[in-house]
Amino acid sequence: MRYLSLLLALFLCTGASAQTKNISLEDIWQNYIFSADRVSGFNFLADGKTYTRLSKNKIRTYDITSGKETGVIVDGADLEGQAGFSGRIDNYYLSDDEKQLVISSESEQLFRRSSQSFFYVYDVDSKKLTAVYPEKKHRLASLDPTGKRVAFVVDNNIWIKNLDGGELTQVTTDGAVNAIINGAADWVYEEEFAFSSAIHWSPDGSHLAYLKFDEKQVPEFTYTDFHNDMYPEYNTFKYPKVGEENSTVSLHAYNVGTGATKDLITVNKDKLDRWHYLPRVTWTTRGDQVVAQVMNRYQNQTQLQLFDLKTGEEKTILKEASKYYIDVHDNLTFLADGKQFIWTSEIDGYNHIYLHGLNNAKEQQQITMGKWDVTDFYGFHDGQVYFQAAKKNALGREVYVKSLRGRDLPRPLAAEPGTSSAQFSSTYDYFVLNHQTINQPAVISVMDGSGESVRRIISNEDLLARTQAYGYQPVEFFDFTTEEGTTLNGYMIKPAGMDESVEHPLLMHVYGGPGSQQVLDNWRGANMAWFQMLAQQGFVVAVVDNRGTGARGELMKKQTYLTLGKQETEDQIAAAKYLGGQSYIDADRIGIFGWSYGGFMALHCILQGNDTFAAAISVAPVTNWKWYDTIYTERYMRTYKENKDGYDKNSPIHYADRLEGDLLLVHGMGDDNVHFQHTAEMANALIMNNKQFDTYFYPNRNHGIYGGPTRLHLYTKMTNFLVEKLGNSAR
Repeated sequence: MRYLSLLLALFLCTGASAQTKNISLEDIWQNYIFSADRVSGFNFLADGKTYTRLSKNKIRTYDITSGKETGVIVDGADLEGQAGFSGRIDNYYLSDDEKQLVISSESEQLFRRSSQSFFYVYDVDSKKLTAVYPEKKHRLASLDPTGKRVAFVVDNNIWIKNLDGGELTQVTTDGAVNAIINGAADWVYEEEFAFSSAIHWSPDGSHLAYLKFDEKQVPEFTYTDFHNDMYPEYNTFKYPKVGEENSTVSLHAYNVGTGATKDLITVNKDKLDRWHYLPRVTWTTRGDQVVAQVMNRYQNQTQLQLFDLKTGEEKTILKEASKYYIDVHDNLTFLADGKQFIWTSEIDGYNHIYLHGLNNAKEQQQITMGKWDVTDFYGFHDGQVYFQAAKKNALGREVYVKSLRGRDLPRPLAAEPGTSSAQFSSTYDYFVLNHQTINQPAVISVMDGSGESVRRIISNEDLLARTQAYGYQPVEFFDFTTEEGTTLNGYMIKPAGMDESVEHPLLMHVYGGPGSQQVLDNWRGANMAWFQMLAQQGFVVAVVDNRGTGARGELMKKQTYLTLGKQETEDQIAAAKYLGGQSYIDADRIGIFGWSYGGFMALHCILQGNDTFAAAISVAPVTNWKWYDTIYTERYMRTYKENKDGYDKNSPIHYADRLEGDLLLVHGMGDDNVHFQHTAEMANALIMNNKQFDTYFYPNRNHGIYGGPTRLHLYTKMTNFLVEKLGNSAR
């Protein structure tokens, strides 16, 4: 059954006869006129009514209810020259007692989540600025809960600085580039387990837990940067590909008072070691209990191990197993009573919240239940859990609160159609609500704890008016059922005043990776502006979420296990045929565009669906899962040795001989994530099969292919390709 989600009142002036402006690529990627206003960096203070933000190089305080500025904690310009400070604040955070600030400056990006900076500690009362380590830039700076010490990582070693006297203590001494990393994640942990810092202060500041990565056995990868010098620059780092060695990772606890270090657990010691990964470390509410999450290499078994530093006891407080895989998350919360903790899991087929006993691994109580997914966990306060869920349907998101111990149903705090997300104050008396739909940019408001509006921060009314002036067409949601009986969700953009008796070219956009979701009722940003531009030029644009995508339960998400690319490609081909059967689509002029996993999908579609797709744009694609990293790939595919058919049958390279349509292949040569190797090998396979194709490469650009006019250049190339290969006129 088809259904529409149209904000018709907002688009009355966008019909075929309305006078509208034409969208240009310069509007999107040079002038950024379709970028939504945002408010980031709400750092709530302990009173729950005040927050801080970095604005114009000043860290300011604001009242949450009125939005009025109530003070300036520090102006970066006033600190210029003190302790070698540049005067520019890049980022900051407050100590627990709000008496100190940790400030970063002169930051340089390393990989996706990591950077190196000069760090400083600013005392709010004395207005004194202290450089953490002035000799050179360093990774991370973590202030202890007492505010007396700061831990940091330099040259892969951990140091602690006493802020009273300035004394430095070196915690580790064996750090070495491409060999040993202390206190920070290696490349694959950072990319796939989504963290950079691997130092964790205990709640009382008495201990520092840290991870050590021994990556000596991990194979190296080198990519090349070109900077107009006589010779290029070679960047070498450790990158474990499928079946190769990962880092041996160990957890340690350093006693600040005695200087002694306890070795708690080591994973991936050898091939017989059951536990291979250590993706999360945290402390209970006590200062002498540290908890580590461990996983096997397949990532289908996990345990939470508690280490009591006082007694030396180690015990398992949670066990979980799956016939597919287990996603790593940050939803572990310990209750103040020290006896229970909150955890989220898909063990009943949907992602839900559970209460577990700390002293009994079998003690478990399900807090939320139903055929819907909890999509974000915001926290626990005063006996209640706060969370986001796709409870109404997979297209939307709502914010709920529920008693931890009662049998009450989740109570909606924000449940309007569309996508709602929240950031709660420290007391949960207020929250900042971000609400948006696919046709309405974000409206950001302050709400009280019961979900009543206090004030509006951002409306994006100017952007909405601008989209009307430029003739944005309402986005229509639809669904259809495949021959296999799976109902797939999609959305579509049509040219203004389209004559449905006339056939138009179709561009499909795909991502399709595990747990992802493109068909969601939220504002889509720059790509949507491009899609609207293409619609102005005569294209119909459609997006369909295939099997393997998220917010529809575990089975929908994990049925692509061991066969990444198979079901997804079948579904995208089925979607193209369904859409091609509509009176207004020219079935001979269907193209598909995707990036990263979507680039992998675009290749599969143009090759295996060569009777359906006439053109494809593949940007930064994986072309053989053997060449991607261990953690991501083996989670879904196991190793090549164990699943050879799954790898070979789902590699686009093995279908190069099937290319019939037009293909544009694009990659950044400085891509540390999906290496240029993937596109080079794909190109070679096409050449060996005498298949003509277009290719574009971007020197020094990483997986995102951006910087300066890069995106404008790329989208100009892609637009010209689509117009040339598919035409943009109705027939």
